[in-house]
Amino acid sequence: MNGTVYKSTGSWYTVKSEEGEFYECRIKGKFRTQGIKSTNPVAVGDHVRFDLETIGDETVGVITEIGERKNYIVRKSVKLSKQTHIIASNLDQVFLLVTLNNPPTFTSFIDRFLVTAEAYEIPVVLLFNKMDLYNEEEKLEVDHLIGLYTKIGYQCIGIEAKQGKNIDGVKELMLGKTSMFAGHSGVGKSTLVNALEPGMQLKTAEISEQHMQGQHTTTFAEMYDLSFDARIIDTPGIKGFGIVDMDKHEIGNYFPEFFALKSECKFNNCLHLDEPKCAIKEALENGKIAESRYRSYVQMVTGDEDNPYRERS
Repeated sequence: MNGTVYKSTGSWYTVKSEEGEFYECRIKGKFRTQGIKSTNPVAVGDHVRFDLETIGDETVGVITEIGERKNYIVRKSVKLSKQTHIIASNLDQVFLLVTLNNPPTFTSFIDRFLVTAEAYEIPVVLLFNKMDLYNEEEKLEVDHLIGLYTKIGYQCIGIEAKQGKNIDGVKELMLGKTSMFAGHSGVGKSTLVNALEPGMQLKTAEISEQHMQGQHTTTFAEMYDLSFDARIIDTPGIKGFGIVDMDKHEIGNYFPEFFALKSECKFNNCLHLDEPKCAIKEALENGKIAESRYRSYVQMVTGDEDNPYRERS
């Protein structure tokens, strides 16, 4: 049988068959020994083949084959530094929820996420949530960020998930597509999903006042079919987002504004650090490239915690 993985708990997978039936499945042991570096050989969104087995009174599935992925979002494993964790696969787009505070989303996190999505050609829409909670100064800061990322080419939308403001625009972008919602814990992913599909009633949690961070309400990635011809993948809150398996010479290609200028650099293999006649450094000095973006780039390329463009994440 063929199906799509809708939920992964690490050892069991909920698979929706082509006929629309859901089955609890496990994987054949061989997947664990095929040299897959990921902590989760099967991810939500994967297209799989599975067989049914009867164990006592229960019918369970055994996943025998994983289809080729058109793309996926991957990050470094939290517990195993040399391994990766595939968050979701076969995506049409990702909505990255951003909050200025409560909890804060730093540009270094946004940029690492965008670089990973660019590497796998996954469109990203930035949703700036909780617009109703900001004072005038904070709104100016959000407007600056929206302007920065819009200029680069990313679609940005200011929303108020709790109030339902601009939710229809998000819904329109989702029609007929599989979308992933991502962001730190507490940015309002579950609240947004509930606003899009009120009957789902995903768990939401308050922000921890002591640390200004969200409480994890989603523990495993899970896909949902929505009533308006759309599918969403809700993901656990992501604290950090380390880029994976990228050569330092290719990272700049995933910054669209860098890629547009790189041919003007004196050296073909320019890393845009200390090289002479670097078009990216010149654009930075002329204010055509945002300092926060360059800071993120340097951090990714050098891995240097003490570089002058370091930003906490």
